[in-house]
Amino acid sequence: MLVPTVLAALLLLAPASLRGGPTDLRITVWPKGRPGASVHWTLRCGPPRGTLPHPARACRRLAALAGPFAPVPRDAVCTQIYGGPQIAVVAGRYRGLRVWALFRRSDGCQIARWNRIAFLLPVRT
Repeated sequence: MLVPTVLAALLLLAPASLRGGPTDLRITVWPKGRPGASVHWTLRCGPPRGTLPHPARACRRLAALAGPFAPVPRDAVCTQIYGGPQIAVVAGRYRGLRVWALFRRSDGCQIARWNRIAFLLPVRT
């Protein structure tokens, strides 16, 4: 009886990125919008590595978020505030699942979505 309890505890203590599969992301940001110069990073979790600054911290923060790459719901009411021309694409695998997410700063909902994962997009906005 002790073995299943210990295994369950270890699973709960394991980083979320390991519980659901690997995280291996390619991040591209166009700080001045497209067309324009872009900046590229990679992030792998379990163990943390990649070209993104502070990959261990980024993996921890990413693991703490629920649905970090989910789109804004179609029925969302968003303020019409323009946050800038910045565009970002995050692609690869997140917890073992394929992901391709486009981020813009075109209205209040999109700005909030961007800000939620801003630690993955370390450029001045």
